[in-house]
Amino acid sequence: MIRSMLFLPGNTPNMLINGAALGADAVILDLEHAVSPQEKDAARILVRNALSRMGFGCRTVVRINALDSGLCQADLEEIVPQGPTALMLPKTANAGQIQQLDAEITRLEQQNGMKPGRVGVIALLETALGVENAFSIATASPPVLGLFLGGEDLTADLQCKRTKEGREIDYARQRVVCAARAAGVEAFDTPFTDVDDLDGLRADARYAKSLGFTGKASISPRHVTGIIADFSPTAQEIAYAQEVLAAIAEAKRQGRGAISLHGKMVDAPIVHRAEQTLEAARELGLTGGANHEI
Repeated sequence: MIRSMLFLPGNTPNMLINGAALGADAVILDLEHAVSPQEKDAARILVRNALSRMGFGCRTVVRINALDSGLCQADLEEIVPQGPTALMLPKTANAGQIQQLDAEITRLEQQNGMKPGRVGVIALLETALGVENAFSIATASPPVLGLFLGGEDLTADLQCKRTKEGREIDYARQRVVCAARAAGVEAFDTPFTDVDDLDGLRADARYAKSLGFTGKASISPRHVTGIIADFSPTAQEIAYAQEVLAAIAEAKRQGRGAISLHGKMVDAPIVHRAEQTLEAARELGLTGGANHEI
């Protein structure tokens, strides 16, 4: 379960070395925005070496350069053989780009004797066209693990101001979540870019979770702890989920088709949400036990 994704510039050795100690579920080793044109080659080699020689202790994602940048092929040649969890494709606008990337990843996996499908893809949606094509992008190819909303570039494309409140990206957030869930992949929210506003970060993370996002990216290690807390089931949520499943199990034993818990009817959707909560809690090592079906 990826709740937090932390961007690390690919041209900063000290941050890459310390990446394993920063506590994120995944690190995004960035070869694109964070790296100036004159440092692209050096960053690519640095990230390649970090992947091959370091144990990050978490999932590793590499944001490569765009397909039409003239830099992407070199990125793929160096990075794919190192077997990162996924490549993040910036400015993903249509399914054809994902299929093109998948074909090249597959070729390199075969060439390097790797298991097919080892390297996944996360589509970075940061244009209006990408958001509108979200479902076709999510279903373009089996290696797609998730959709990632890039709010900063998106608002530039929309020609609107990026605000802390984020109302200007509400539609995009909801569309990305719906597309991801319909496709059966994960949905990752855009970073909160005010490094010093920890209260604002927590509010933004809670809002993203309420919309259905799987997790959230960050550009600062200071944000990781808050994101993880807000995207993890709380003790109260776990306790309620356990109550729900215990109540439905008792109703089945008694041969009853409907039950009430704390004055509210418990039906299939509530049971399903309880099962999801406990599944996440088990994956995170917060609880144990078995699910019940309805």
